[in-house]
Amino acid sequence: MSKFILILVFGCFVSVSTAPLMSAAPVKEIRRVLVFYEWSVAGPGIAAVDKEIRGALEKFPFQIELYTENLETNLFPEESSQQEFLQWYVHKYRDRKLDLIIAEGPPSIEFMAKSHGRFFPGVPIVFCCSPQVRPDGLQLDTDFAGAWMDLAPATTLDVALRLQPQTQHIVVVGGVSEFDRHVEELTRQSLRRYEDRYEFTYLTDLELPDLLERLRHLPDNTIVFYTSLSRDAAGTPFIDAKEVVPMVASMANAPVFTMADVYIGQGTVGGYVSSYAKQGRAVGQIALRILQGERPQDIPIVKNTNVFMFDWRALQRWGFRESNLPPGSVVLSRQPTAWESYKWYIVGAISLISAEMLLIFGLAWQRARRRRVEAELESLGGRLIEAHEEERSRIAREIHDDYQQRLAFLAIDLEELAENIGSSSTEVSQKLHELWNRVGELGADLHDLSHSLHSSTLETLGLVAGVRAFCEEFAGQQELHVDFAYENVPRAIPGEIALCLFRIAQEGLRNVKRHSGADRAEVRLEGLAQELHLSVSDRGRGFDSNGGSPSGGIGLRSMEERLRLLGGNLQIYSRPMEGTRIDAWLSCKNATRRASQIRG
Repeated sequence: MSKFILILVFGCFVSVSTAPLMSAAPVKEIRRVLVFYEWSVAGPGIAAVDKEIRGALEKFPFQIELYTENLETNLFPEESSQQEFLQWYVHKYRDRKLDLIIAEGPPSIEFMAKSHGRFFPGVPIVFCCSPQVRPDGLQLDTDFAGAWMDLAPATTLDVALRLQPQTQHIVVVGGVSEFDRHVEELTRQSLRRYEDRYEFTYLTDLELPDLLERLRHLPDNTIVFYTSLSRDAAGTPFIDAKEVVPMVASMANAPVFTMADVYIGQGTVGGYVSSYAKQGRAVGQIALRILQGERPQDIPIVKNTNVFMFDWRALQRWGFRESNLPPGSVVLSRQPTAWESYKWYIVGAISLISAEMLLIFGLAWQRARRRRVEAELESLGGRLIEAHEEERSRIAREIHDDYQQRLAFLAIDLEELAENIGSSSTEVSQKLHELWNRVGELGADLHDLSHSLHSSTLETLGLVAGVRAFCEEFAGQQELHVDFAYENVPRAIPGEIALCLFRIAQEGLRNVKRHSGADRAEVRLEGLAQELHLSVSDRGRGFDSNGGSPSGGIGLRSMEERLRLLGGNLQIYSRPMEGTRIDAWLSCKNATRRASQIRG
């Protein structure tokens, strides 16, 4: 029992303590708005207006109670039915303090103009979706503000004639409802000045099937001008934007122009149309200003809610050029071109291709420049080798023709001097013989040096004789046994090729003597199809050919350079303690061509 009392006391304390907080919570003020629509919101025009009005009222900071009523004049056009509807609405809202009434369409505006002072005194009225033609005796007082719908048949017809200048016939399509007749009359008055130039036909008193059949057989060079058809001659009601317009546009064998934006997209071409969306947007803005405290008489009435609007698909169907449309026209349902759809992809691809082309051109230029430099270096290398050989020849000739001859004469003089002295001075005679021997040895060395620098045997007898002679001389001088063999070697070999292989044989044997430690070497020269093959091998200490030779590198590079200049290649095989083999391969045809290029 005590626990129950404790809980009850605590609950009372909580409820009392929180009561001031709850009462302090802000409560939004309420604004009540009543909208009278002429037709159901199932119609595209009314739906567009309703959407814009609701969107504008959502921005109002206070709470909005929005009431919508529908006069359904297309279903109940009788005066008695409309009076009953209006009496019921007056009774329904007699106890509601309304802050604003929005009247859409001529019947709603007429009802508010005649009775708002009696039934809704002091309530601001915002009107829309009606042409600016007032019934007889109808006046809008200072409680009214809004937007007139500007129907401009002549402007739409001017655009149609610009698109189809060969026009001869103009067919006006309409219905029999009060609104249909009103729009028809406005159209007749506006287009009367064209009647002396074109044949006009008004199809406004037909049942819908008969109308569609007439539209199928229109003469050439015709324009169809659609006004409004919410009821046909049989009394059948229609939501024309959803039901009539698509059938008219599909059955007519001529382009259909219109004056309302909700008719576009159903097969019509378009025109200078009154925009239901802009009407609703204007009314929504005016409603906000009034709800925020402005007086209706201080707000200007909006009249310009028209726009040039066209359907791209209908333009294409009838072969109309978009360039003939008025500037600033809105074109709906346009299928974007490949450029419009993929512009940035195309720009990116072009940029990438351009960059790649520039890169390719740059690389090609660099490659061509490198080839020119390589060709120049190759030519320079060839000229250097050629100059080297010429210098070797010159030195060899100098040694043979000058120094060797002078040493020979000196040896003869020493020999004669020794014979003249005779036995008179044994010591002097011995000294002279010793000098004579030394001069003879020097002469022999100079002869060998001259032959090494420039082989006269190679020049006169050819490659085989030159290499064989060198092998024999080298073996005698260096105490190294050299085995020489040849097979299928052509007799006539160009001088550049013979000299190249001869120098490789020289350098190869010198490397054997310097680095291998072997006492035997083998030189083989053979002809294989269009190639010449020279090999120099030994069974000495060898080296690791993967890591390169630890010594003799300059000699190997000299061999490679000589072969490269003539288009040949050098291969080296060596293993530690197993020996080394040098293989030189040279194509006679390529070598001859390269040699001529170098000389050139």
